[in-house]
Amino acid sequence: MSFPVLRSAHIHPVKSLAARACDQVVVEPWGLDGDRRWMLVDKAARAVTQRQQPSMARISAEPLPGGGVLLSAPGFAPLRVEGPEPGRVVSAELHRDTVVVEEAPAGAHDWLSAVLGTEVRLVHLDDPSHRRPVDPAFARPGDTVSLADGFPLLATTAASLDALNTLIAAGDRPGEGPLPMDRFRPNVVIGETEAWAEDRWRRIAIGAVAFTVAKPCGRCVITTTDQRTAERGREPLLTLARHRRFGKQLVFGQNLIPEGTGAIRVGDPVRILDLLDG
Repeated sequence: MSFPVLRSAHIHPVKSLAARACDQVVVEPWGLDGDRRWMLVDKAARAVTQRQQPSMARISAEPLPGGGVLLSAPGFAPLRVEGPEPGRVVSAELHRDTVVVEEAPAGAHDWLSAVLGTEVRLVHLDDPSHRRPVDPAFARPGDTVSLADGFPLLATTAASLDALNTLIAAGDRPGEGPLPMDRFRPNVVIGETEAWAEDRWRRIAIGAVAFTVAKPCGRCVITTTDQRTAERGREPLLTLARHRRFGKQLVFGQNLIPEGTGAIRVGDPVRILDLLDG
């Protein structure tokens, strides 16, 4: 008999730029260490993601000691951003939240604007311990999140992706599949489960760290974006609309809230601590 296991872990040092795989990563109260502490904003200080700029998928950000990032993109010389500009504190809009952030040096804005062909600025979340609370309908008092869409971590399962790809192959646009997991931009990918087993999870533990399973993840147009070419298709949203519609949302994966902190490692056992129906 096989048991669930952590198959891979991923961080996104800059929100909506390319993901980075990690063999080991520390779980903090607001998410994985180094995950989504930076993001891009437009001239009106509104968050910019692959929803508006699919070519963001082709920009990479490597974490640097001290919290900075090394940016790279095809056709451009890499740029080191050691940290935010001292004293450059601004308010930014992320979905319906207003978040206090710090601006990066001007060179980072210029570099990213040149890569994307539109004016953007790079900003940093200095202190995620209190800046942005998690939706209280799904969280405990005091739960916070970094610059992720709404929850500290996103979990997916390999078996559910296999099942989804089977559905895509039988649908109207089989040539768009099979899709890789990076379309869904998870933090943790869990193997050795049944397809859609995560629908029933209420609490899980990865290694020694426990998590509350807050709610299913509603998916958007980013999932239709090839993370290597930035080209868009119609899958998986076409198939999710037929087979994974929950209310108004098309669902794949589950949002997690850490109940504690500690390191998790690829290969760690995953224990199901509580199920929705007992």
